Amino acid sequence: MNEAHQELIAAALAARAAAVAPYSRFRVGASLLTAEGAIISGANMESASYGLSCCAERVALFKALSEGHRGFTAIAVAAPGGPAPCGACRQWLAEHAGGATVILVDAAVPDKPVFTTVAELLPRPFTGDALAGAPPAG
Repeated sequence: MNEAHQELIAAALAARAAAVAPYSRFRVGASLLTAEGAIISGANMESASYGLSCCAERVALFKALSEGHRGFTAIAVAAPGGPAPCGACRQWLAEHAGGATVILVDAAVPDKPVFTTVAELLPRPFTGDALAGAPPAG
C-alpha cells in the first residue's frame, strides 16, 4: 500500500462522519483519487424513501464530475465490514473510473484493506461504447 492509498483511506474514513444515515445507521465514506492527485470525498445520504438515497461512492463521483474531474486512479470505500459497492455504484464507476483501483476498508479494521478493481467488480459493464452502434431514437 502506497502513501496515496493511505491518504485515500484516511479521507474515506473521515468522510463517514458526514454521512446522513438516520434510518440504517450504516455510515459509509468514499474518496476518489483523481489523475491529478486530488482527493474528492463523499458520504452516503439517506432518505426515508430509501430509493431516493445515494451511496457514498456516487456522492464522491458526482462531486468530482461536477467539479470538472474526469480521470480517476483509485477509490477507497470505508464502511462497517468493508463491503463492495452496490450494483448502481459499480455501473457509475465502470462508466467514469473503469481503470481505477478499488480499496475496500472495514471501518473497524482500517489497516487491512482489500484491493480490487472496477473491472473485477463489474467484468462486463454496459457503457456508452455499447450505444455507439444503436439506431437513433424516433
